[in-house]
Amino acid sequence: MSYDVAAVRSRFPALRAGIAHFDGPGGSQVPDSVAGAVAGALTSPLANRGTVTSGERSADAIVLAARAAMADLLGADPRGIVFGRSMTALTFDLARTLAATWSPGDEIIVTRLDHDANIRPWVIAAEAAGVTVRWLDFDPDTTELDDVGPLLCDRTRLVAVTGASNLVGTRPDVPVIAEQVHAAGALLMVDGVHLTAHTAVDLPALGADFYACSPYKFLGPHCGVLAADPALLETLHPAKLLPSTDAVPERFELGTLPYELLAGTTAAVDFLAGLDTQASGDRRARLLTSLAAVHAHEEPLRRRIEDHLADLPGVTIRSRAASRTPTLLVTVDDRDPAEAYRYLAERRIAAPSSSFYALECSRRLGLGDTGALRIGLACYTDDDDVDRLLDALSGFVGA
Repeated sequence: MSYDVAAVRSRFPALRAGIAHFDGPGGSQVPDSVAGAVAGALTSPLANRGTVTSGERSADAIVLAARAAMADLLGADPRGIVFGRSMTALTFDLARTLAATWSPGDEIIVTRLDHDANIRPWVIAAEAAGVTVRWLDFDPDTTELDDVGPLLCDRTRLVAVTGASNLVGTRPDVPVIAEQVHAAGALLMVDGVHLTAHTAVDLPALGADFYACSPYKFLGPHCGVLAADPALLETLHPAKLLPSTDAVPERFELGTLPYELLAGTTAAVDFLAGLDTQASGDRRARLLTSLAAVHAHEEPLRRRIEDHLADLPGVTIRSRAASRTPTLLVTVDDRDPAEAYRYLAERRIAAPSSSFYALECSRRLGLGDTGALRIGLACYTDDDDVDRLLDALSGFVGA
């Protein structure tokens, strides 16, 4: 592997402000090539998709390129890539569409580990359809998800689970869950928003029927992506405008797509594919190599932080799962997490405190709606960032 973090950092204009960013789980910083792609799309001839004018052809090319890029990133079929305003919006749309096929007596399963975007849309849709909601719990001491098996039955229609918790980083064994869910005849929805930024995703191997993510969490612009087998999408009929196409995946994309954001999404995937300068092969192969290099870069930094925090009095690391992303949720005895947030911010370190919409998870951990301090690593985090963070946390605890 060849990973030069200094060279990577040089491509992020925002880092020139001198802030140590540990806020990636809430949204990453953006490389110059992504910003350039967005600007390039906006300043070139652009129109609604078509084949007659240059603007129409440009829009069409942008959409097709973005589908191909996301398919490479997720190991998916480009014909099953749906774009939308956000992961949350796409999930609400999907929940309403699937709920139209449910009947009273049917059941769905959601987890207490998930971001609310993979809980509330399903709960609301289930309540409207008269469908029972089952809750899959997790162990607050280990943050490991419970076994879904005992909750499944022949009336289970869907299970929604996270690929990685945005609050504590836990990575459930999704392939095992998928096998159980499919054996019960149900569908599996995976929230991959936090997972996609830290590992190579292989949708068929994962076993997810639906996989949603957000490019702005992996160096791209603010939009949402839903991936599925196009054959499955063909069976679903969302509410849509009468003149809009019934083709898949376009039938799920309500209104005109944000072409400039899709151009930025393609640029973000291309940037990820080039993070390891020795990566070779097609884009999918280069993505696998580069994301492995990112993991190898982030893990030692995570261990440095954990080892240091373990020696600080009164500090508790809530992120404890055996398999997890480089994301730490931290509390300090008798101290308000918002106080730590402000203390770090005054020292130009971005590590916010909140429940970060993982409300059920925060409550299950005994942190209520307030949550705790979250420290998230990204591909551009370096040893100097970590040094600054650790010095500041030591100062906060000792203050």
